[in-house]
Amino acid sequence: QVQLVESGGGLVQAGGSLRLSCAASGGTFSSYGMAWFRQAPGKEREFVSGINWSGGSTYYADSVKGRFTISRDNAKNTVFLQMNSLKPEDTAIYYCAAEVLGYVRRSDGNYDYWGQGTQVTVSS
Repeated sequence: QVQLVESGGGLVQAGGSLRLSCAASGGTFSSYGMAWFRQAPGKEREFVSGINWSGGSTYYADSVKGRFTISRDNAKNTVFLQMNSLKPEDTAIYYCAAEVLGYVRRSDGNYDYWGQGTQVTVSS
């Protein structure tokens, strides 16, 4: 059974930075496509960023492009999301997800495993 555990969320002022981590265990992390999604109160969960199994391809939502950077360390079974220039509208619970075929999908229905989420709150 694959387990994903997010960390690194918190409260930050607008313009600040946070680095989220997602540690995987129980599976073959280096073969998975990994993604970050977020869900704000009253809104649907949305794709934020994704990275393919090798790290050679990365994808971003238009709303975070140029501010967020996704990366992975397959030796440490961890995926990261560096978030800079944070805005109040980035406030949400952030989830990491794993896709066992190694690809990145923008639809949350395509992911096989999910973490429990970490809260990110950006104050104005």
